Amino acid sequence: MPPLSDEEKLARAYNKGLDCEKQGDIAGAVRAYRRALKIDPADPGGVSVRLAALGKGDMPDRAPEAYVEMLFDQQAESFEHSLVDQLHYGVPELLRQRLDRLFPRPFARLLDLGCGTGLVAEAMLGRVDEMVGIDLSENMIGMASAKNIYAELFIGEVEAFLDGNDESPFDLVAACDLMPYFGDLRPIVSGVAKNLIPGGIFAFSTECRTPGAADDAPYAITPHHRYAHSGAYLETILAEPGFEILTIDEINVRLQDGQPTPGHLVFARKQWQQENAET
Repeated sequence: MPPLSDEEKLARAYNKGLDCEKQGDIAGAVRAYRRALKIDPADPGGVSVRLAALGKGDMPDRAPEAYVEMLFDQQAESFEHSLVDQLHYGVPELLRQRLDRLFPRPFARLLDLGCGTGLVAEAMLGRVDEMVGIDLSENMIGMASAKNIYAELFIGEVEAFLDGNDESPFDLVAACDLMPYFGDLRPIVSGVAKNLIPGGIFAFSTECRTPGAADDAPYAITPHHRYAHSGAYLETILAEPGFEILTIDEINVRLQDGQPTPGHLVFARKQWQQENAET
């Protein structure tokens, strides 16, 4: 029998970890997950997040890029059916409703962070003159491109895009279902501030920490291996680059195992005086 390839070894270790975790053998799961992480430190299985959720590893600042890319590349074709029809995800429509209430005026340019298959762009039709999307998953970008809604689409990591973008600034930036894959949101928030015109609007959703959580940490990893953030943390990181918070609404992000997932829908404005102070 030929020796196993690294890819086969990784799959075996990862699946062993999943099986052990389902059976309640946490020690066995930890051993298998650590073996998978040693085989491929890029962590396409997201085992570092799983270890942190089990309380057996340091919490990473974000889900591994390799994991997010593989996850959404695999889910691209069934993404909308799974998320919208089965999990009753409706955040883009909520964003549009809140935006219509707060700002009846049209917007010139929207930057859609973690655009996926283009659900936000579809919800924003008729409200924005030009839309630009960025996503880590090539397959997701392919699905979004087929809708012919975006003026431009980019494949890449959101933080790097925000840091290196030299296009015209935007008057609206949206991030729906992006933040649950990041713990530390400061780089994203500061990057958005750099890419907004003075007075521009940043609208985004998060999953929130449940009231009465065991500690007061700004964010934590949920049992579903996504990041949940506290409202106080959001207020702090938005204030640092000079955002004025307009609304923080409590929402149901989607169903998970038949139960509502509590979250926040946030609208913040880049303050005019912040830009003037920088210039």
